[in-house]
Amino acid sequence: MATRRQFFKTGFENNKLAKRLYRQVGKAIGDFNLIEDGDKVMVCLSGGKDSFAMLDILLGLQARAPVHFDIIAVNLDQNLPGFPKDILPVYLKEKNIPFHIETQDTYSIIRRLIPENKPVCSLCSRLRRGILYRVAGELGATKIALGHHRDDILETFFLNLFFGAKIKSMPPKLKTNDGKHIVIRPLAYVKETDIEHFAEIRQYPVFPKNLCGAKENQQRRQIKTLIREWEKRYPGRIENIFSSLSTVVPSHLMDNRLYDFDSLTSDENDTDRFLPETTDLIE
Repeated sequence: MATRRQFFKTGFENNKLAKRLYRQVGKAIGDFNLIEDGDKVMVCLSGGKDSFAMLDILLGLQARAPVHFDIIAVNLDQNLPGFPKDILPVYLKEKNIPFHIETQDTYSIIRRLIPENKPVCSLCSRLRRGILYRVAGELGATKIALGHHRDDILETFFLNLFFGAKIKSMPPKLKTNDGKHIVIRPLAYVKETDIEHFAEIRQYPVFPKNLCGAKENQQRRQIKTLIREWEKRYPGRIENIFSSLSTVVPSHLMDNRLYDFDSLTSDENDTDRFLPETTDLIE
């Protein structure tokens, strides 16, 4: 049985966690102008811990924000076997949160087009994305909020680096290819372990894992394990890597689409102002 001191210590730590999450989400909103006055934010609620936490935090910020914005939670029912249809409507009604459940049988489409035991995530993602974009237009949403967190962004960065030969990740804010929608990721600064702890505290009715039956991407699982191992063995390494995504120096990379190397010439009159390139130990 927990002692009185342990009880208050746990409450104090939980309160610190909540404040940290609100601060990090608020900072992401401010840094990237994710939400503006008059926005209608469509929060994509998958039933996982990340989207539950995102909705919860945005509702808290909505109550104290200096600007007015509306929130509507949207869930896509893809007709998956065993999909818990009643969980989200009950939860959202109890919380008095405006919501919309969109039902589209993408599961049958995927099963028809993808052979058994073949990866389905790519097609499923495209179908889901198209439906959500359409729903956003029908609901008049000005922003589409996805629950990707810091670790998702880092995993995507390393996946592109290791397997795609690209320096690319998930931006906190992007315009869709057709130019009609703005997608935002308010959890961009938030660690997955903090979300896990927060979800336990808040006791969200999280859906069962692997509801769709698809196996987790092997490459992404390897990257996730690598990141967790680095965090344990090398404190600060992951924070530095994540910070590097915001401090890009195109002139010290090799993409001539980002930096005009062809026009780069020396300034003979000002050469004394610069140290030799070899003195820069960190390139």
